Amino acid sequence: MQDFRALGNELDASVFDTLADQADIAARPVRGMFSSPWLAPQVGRLDTGLIEPQLIVRDLDAVDVARGTTLSFDGQTFEVVGIEPDGTGVTALILRPMT
Repeated sequence: MQDFRALGNELDASVFDTLADQADIAARPVRGMFSSPWLAPQVGRLDTGLIEPQLIVRDLDAVDVARGTTLSFDGQTFEVVGIEPDGTGVTALILRPMT
């Protein structure tokens, strides 16, 4: 029988493999969930309160990411300005668009 953490890791892998988008962190492909304030993200009828673009990735994909790392998503380039692990196995990479 697997422990809870192993089951959680399997679930995370399935969710990210199925639902996440392709991004490149320092030219390395990763799967993540992108959110951006100009896309007006909402949960139901509630605004999410996001003020910066973010890419949610699994912790294992964020291990070597540092502030200043370049990230590409959907033809746009961003700089990582913040790294926020949430303690559940995922990390929010806070982004700033690069011009």
